[in-house]
Amino acid sequence: MRGSIQGIKDLVARLLARPDEIMLSLGAGGELLVARLRALLSLLILAMPLIAALGGAKSSEVLIGLGLAVFVNLMAQIWLALARRPLRYGWLPYATGSYDITMTSVVLVLLALGDPVAATNSIVVWCFYLIAIAMTALRNDGRLTLYVTALALGQYAMLVAAIFSLAPAQESLVSIDYGTAALSTQVERLILVLMMGVLTSAIVYRMQRLVEMSGNDGLTGLPNRAWLLQGMPRMFETIRNDGGSLTLALLDLDRFKRINDEIGPRNGDRALRHFVAAVNEILLEKERLVRIGGQEFVVLMHCPIGSAWERLDRLRRSMGDRPFLPESGRDPHVITFSGGLAAYPQDGGDVSALLGSADRRLQVAKRDGRNRVVARDA
Repeated sequence: MRGSIQGIKDLVARLLARPDEIMLSLGAGGELLVARLRALLSLLILAMPLIAALGGAKSSEVLIGLGLAVFVNLMAQIWLALARRPLRYGWLPYATGSYDITMTSVVLVLLALGDPVAATNSIVVWCFYLIAIAMTALRNDGRLTLYVTALALGQYAMLVAAIFSLAPAQESLVSIDYGTAALSTQVERLILVLMMGVLTSAIVYRMQRLVEMSGNDGLTGLPNRAWLLQGMPRMFETIRNDGGSLTLALLDLDRFKRINDEIGPRNGDRALRHFVAAVNEILLEKERLVRIGGQEFVVLMHCPIGSAWERLDRLRRSMGDRPFLPESGRDPHVITFSGGLAAYPQDGGDVSALLGSADRRLQVAKRDGRNRVVARDA
């Protein structure tokens, strides 16, 4: 029981956490897909008033439906245009999610003005709450799913409360076309909305876990090369749009293979985690340590190259004061590293160019005796 509760807490914590760069990048692509689906569904919505007219619906309802269908199609094209540059508009998924839910509520309110029971018993319109929640799974952001679910629950609950509290008599909650409005049915609908939110949240969580497993190093838990290649374009876009500095540092542990042979693979793994812990202590918020090889790491630092060099060189000098202690009473080992730095965009405009510049300087550090950090070409 305790394990189940802890698992639920972990799930909620992960859903509320800000997605990493890969998830945000995938979510940006998902937002564009949602915009295209919204545009397609909006075209289909145009047919609904016509079908309703053929079915003998009231002319007022048909006109309302037609006007809204035109408005929805216009907005769908606007959202689609914005979604073509999703990395620029971080607020876009929340805006479109709010729009999808609110437009559903607006249609129900307009139906309620003509027939209160139409708002509570309409199946077609109400189902768009569920569709809007389901589409949040394509954005890969648990926070968005929880937000859209809460918004749907709140808006529909307020609508139902208003209809039942403002009804002058029980007879006004009976309709020839839509039947009788029952409070129990509305509670069931709210439960269904909540269930859809929970199901979609579970899907998002599962997708996040799968991406995390594919983009993380199993030994250290750090992002891996795949994460680096997929996440860096979004970082570049952020720097171009919002300004700031980005320095890539390529670090290589000095003679680690020999150390690993001396202390054994198990202690070698512990030594790697010892080094990772030391580097993580100097990183600021949103800075990343990435493992790209057996003893090679990339550090992404949001500061000018000079500041990055000072921080890493201070770490390099401090490593002598915190030697790694192997098991079984073996002698302590001082873990040293060599590093090469490259600044974006001065030393390269993409991942490959930055890694090339950083590796060139790393080779200089190794050639000059190791245990040093190089930030400039000779």
